[in-house]
Amino acid sequence: MLAVRLSDELEKKLQKYAKKSNQTKTDVVKEALNLLFKMQEEQKETPYQLGEELFGKYSSNKQNLSTTYKSRLKEKLSEKYNLNR
Repeated sequence: MLAVRLSDELEKKLQKYAKKSNQTKTDVVKEALNLLFKMQEEQKETPYQLGEELFGKYSSNKQNLSTTYKSRLKEKLSEKYNLNR
């Protein structure tokens, strides 16, 4: 058995949902926990791992943009203002 303290707002939302879905508050909480655990089991990779191959590489096909930005900026400014440094 488990007892949980809820804020007044969360308690009202739970009560409203339980009434709307014709369930007890206990059943709603059980269902929500089961859904949470199922989602966590299915998501084995972190959000970063899921998108890692997409980060920063497709717009320019250059994979080192974040590490060479200072030299590229210096080059662009030199070209713009005809500086030879």
